[in-house]
Amino acid sequence: MGLVKSRQKVLLACVAFVAAGGALAQDAVDNSNASQKKGRVTQLERIVVGAGVEKVAIDTPQSVSVIDQQEIDTIQPETVGDIIRNIPGVNTSGSDRMFGQSFNIRGIGAPESAGEEGRIIVNVDGVSKFYEQYRLGSFFSDPELYKQVEVLRGPASSTLYGSGALGGVINFATKDASDFLEGDEQGALKLKSTYSSNGNAILENFVLVQKISPDVDVLFSGNYRKANNYHTGDGTVVRSSFYNTWSGLAKVTANVGDEGKLGVSYQHWDSDANDQDYAQTGTSESFGTVDRHIIDDTFIVSYENPFTDSDLLDLKVSASYSNTLNKQRDASGNPTARLTCATSTLFCDSDYGYKAFQLNIQNTSETHGDGWDNYLTYGWQFAHQTRTADILTSTSGVNFHPEGTDLRNGIFVQNEFVWNDVFTVIPGARFDWRTLSPASSTGLKSDFNDTAFSPKIAAHYKITDNFALFGSFAHTERFPTIDEVFSTGASRSTFDPSLGLKKEKSDNWELGFALSGNDLLQTNDSAQLKTTFFHNNVKNLIALNPALKSGYNRGVQGYVNLDRARFYGIEVEAAYDSDYVFASAAYTHIIGKNLSDNSFLPSVAPDELALTLGGRVPDYDLEFGIKSRFIAGPQDACRNATTTVSCTGGSSSRFSRPFNTQDIFLTWTPSQGQMKGWQAQFGIDNVFNQNYKEFLNNDYSKGRTFKVSLSKKFGW
Repeated sequence: MGLVKSRQKVLLACVAFVAAGGALAQDAVDNSNASQKKGRVTQLERIVVGAGVEKVAIDTPQSVSVIDQQEIDTIQPETVGDIIRNIPGVNTSGSDRMFGQSFNIRGIGAPESAGEEGRIIVNVDGVSKFYEQYRLGSFFSDPELYKQVEVLRGPASSTLYGSGALGGVINFATKDASDFLEGDEQGALKLKSTYSSNGNAILENFVLVQKISPDVDVLFSGNYRKANNYHTGDGTVVRSSFYNTWSGLAKVTANVGDEGKLGVSYQHWDSDANDQDYAQTGTSESFGTVDRHIIDDTFIVSYENPFTDSDLLDLKVSASYSNTLNKQRDASGNPTARLTCATSTLFCDSDYGYKAFQLNIQNTSETHGDGWDNYLTYGWQFAHQTRTADILTSTSGVNFHPEGTDLRNGIFVQNEFVWNDVFTVIPGARFDWRTLSPASSTGLKSDFNDTAFSPKIAAHYKITDNFALFGSFAHTERFPTIDEVFSTGASRSTFDPSLGLKKEKSDNWELGFALSGNDLLQTNDSAQLKTTFFHNNVKNLIALNPALKSGYNRGVQGYVNLDRARFYGIEVEAAYDSDYVFASAAYTHIIGKNLSDNSFLPSVAPDELALTLGGRVPDYDLEFGIKSRFIAGPQDACRNATTTVSCTGGSSSRFSRPFNTQDIFLTWTPSQGQMKGWQAQFGIDNVFNQNYKEFLNNDYSKGRTFKVSLSKKFGW
């Protein structure tokens, strides 16, 4: 553990010294022009579209990371969790299984916790996605569908996306036809195959795009993935990590009028797997196996018009339907405990699901003056979500998956004032009101009504072209979920519903600085460093009632409000890019405590340092490099597997130890000649075959894995 921390300090000092020294040693330079000359940008120069007016990440007064298509291709991800693994402050929780992944941002988010709905908002093309079920993950999709992923960390994102985003927002953007058309091309076909040695995983993908007319283009994409169980670093086979999935995306984009754009898209993900472990968030044979068929559909109709002849209009409207359905059949139950469908509905043939209708309307009005610009964004969001549980062999409801509806309305306003392109101030506020209504199957009749108010203010000041300070304050309030309010447990002897829950309240402060510079070591290179300190106080944090640890009891409320919790820490991002060398670093230090007893919160991951160092050979269109992660031991000694201290009431699956892993990658993308249009990628994950476990996962991670991808684009 000491060695890991020493490495972190030395490496961070080097990165900071190079970035700061180069920035101060040079004259003011226009960073964006330099990046345009190169035709590429660093991670901190990527455009952020989800934080209001579009801007580059380093100029955003919020911690934000953008993963683009090139980086996604380099990672060769099997799951969406693989994409975000190197982002500071962001982790997956549950397991590395296809069906066991949830998200964690700044210590908020953990497996088998119903309250993550709203604490972390996950969007696909602006549509909120969520699924919650006992021992199962919360997001089902294929990484091959996406061209970009944005992660907005912290509660400041609540203004635009919904009250209660205590952890932040993850935005997934699907591919467009325009991403595959070059020059005068009217159509294109891209074929791709990927193989991963650990579990003999394969991916077959096609993307077909075509311009129907000068104003209409279409995209069709299909993916098929299949894998056996993967093995860990010590050769252990992880049960039920196999999968067999297919997914697709159909999208039509049409120009309407002079500037309007109409979009229609449909996304489908499908997995039908027999004899899988019932528990997907971690190996637990006591729950037996089940045949599980999961289907996820997202349908979106959108319209955008910038109205460039009017400063008052820049309109975006979208309507969507989302449906996630899990069909479970032939559960084996638990013979040892004599648990079957006859004694617990957990093991009955059943269909669980979430359906949601959403409507988003947003407009931005601009005003300009001598040396200043102002952008006022305002809108309305409506969502109607239905949670279902249909037990095919019984007419009774499901205590642990209560049915009901969640009706939400939210209005918001955010103003962005920019003075002389030097000082930016962004105040904003959001007001939400919601109604939770239990279904008749719960036996409950009372609705649960509440309102929430989420104000914020953020500022960014460029002291020089190379040095900037930023800070923010954001307050947000999270409503309890259907599960938290109406659930009455997982067995016949159950606890009471939690009708008296209070909403969670978060006060988050952030302060940081950013350094940038060009022409440091050679012409047209660039480097950036962004550091963010944050402090988040959460009142009324909702958690399972500690009184239930000794069993389920009538008369005891299932969920309760803890007094207060506090999350604080630092996130550091650095990047360097040149013609022949590129590098990046991300460091995270987070502490989370329950202030009622000063205990560490089990959802906070240990310190982490992620490094990337790579090179290019432009004459041969080659790019290669190594990615390293250094993970410290848990701050809470009772959860450190290298100590003899045990956690009172803790789970052994939460015990962890320090580790470090290295991945290497090589990409060949011919830019001319007969091989133009081909792309070949090779990688080795966990090169030294480390046997390790992510702190928030309940299973050990993959051992050494060889990956290879080959794709070819045909254009006409």
